[in-house]
Amino acid sequence: MAAHRKPRQRSVSGTKARTAATIALAGAATATGFDGTGHAEPQLTPAQVKAKVDKLYQEAEVATEKYNGAKEKAEAAETRLATLQDQAARQTENLNSARDALGTMAAAQYRDGGLDPALQLALSADPDQYLDGAEFAERAGSRQASSVARVREQLREIEQLRGAAHIELASLQSRQAELKRHKMAINSKLDAARQLLSQLPTEERAQLGEDGADRASRSSTTARDGLAAPGSATAQAPNSRAAAAVSYAYAKLGSPYVWGATGPDAFDCSGLVQAAYRSAGISLPRTTYAQIDTGRRVSRSELLPGDLVFFYSAISHVGIYVGNGQMIHAPNPSAPVRLAPISEMPFAGATRVV
Repeated sequence: MAAHRKPRQRSVSGTKARTAATIALAGAATATGFDGTGHAEPQLTPAQVKAKVDKLYQEAEVATEKYNGAKEKAEAAETRLATLQDQAARQTENLNSARDALGTMAAAQYRDGGLDPALQLALSADPDQYLDGAEFAERAGSRQASSVARVREQLREIEQLRGAAHIELASLQSRQAELKRHKMAINSKLDAARQLLSQLPTEERAQLGEDGADRASRSSTTARDGLAAPGSATAQAPNSRAAAAVSYAYAKLGSPYVWGATGPDAFDCSGLVQAAYRSAGISLPRTTYAQIDTGRRVSRSELLPGDLVFFYSAISHVGIYVGNGQMIHAPNPSAPVRLAPISEMPFAGATRVV
């Protein structure tokens, strides 16, 4: 029989020593956290916060333009799908009508087709009348064959329409998934920017111009005071449509930035440009990277009011040039539609729409 062993007594002094060591380590870690040494994040200056926030806004704008492009393609796929479905429905109605006609014809043929044609002639009380009827039946047979051929063609067309609709549906679902990805990327960048800004005292946020509605109001007033009227800009525009687009942009100074918006009360950068030229009777593509291929390219030294000016290597931002090195643009969620120098961002090119 196994011997019973007496449980080991834990060393009180050992336990106390370990507890003391744990407390000491915890205290050291706490002290490290409070005195800002070790692995703690260094405190960013307002200028560093602004640089990070600007970068996040620029990355969000890249994602916004991708979102806009995917949305445009999704809407086009949705339109094509609806058209194909309507065509298939109409063809199905035609097919059903043709099948009904064939059914009526087949029933009549079944009723009259019990006797051999030679015997029918022999038994007929009026052979001439019978021969006339036989000739009519032959013509009816030709019409029946034609009807069958039409039904077969309609079936093929319906299958083709359904196949095309299936492809469009797959395209639409792919675009919708793409939209969701870009939307998540945009919101992630904007949330990160807001989080950075929230860590600053109110005074420093105000210095960066990030204090919301008050800032938007000041920006609107400043922009309008700095440019009492768009008269000089519209006078220098190359034509009446460019002048109309410039005039529209002036009228929208102070409107809020909302990603994906095309007006009339809120805009993103390419949405403002699209809306301005739409007011002048010109349809522009939705995205910056498509808008830069509209019209003809002009150099920076050739700029005239109404020209579109583009920024960053990814062509992710656009404004409307209004003269004197200035543009009107929708910057980002931190600021409303406003006047700004084109030198404030990396210039990528310009185009004259008309």
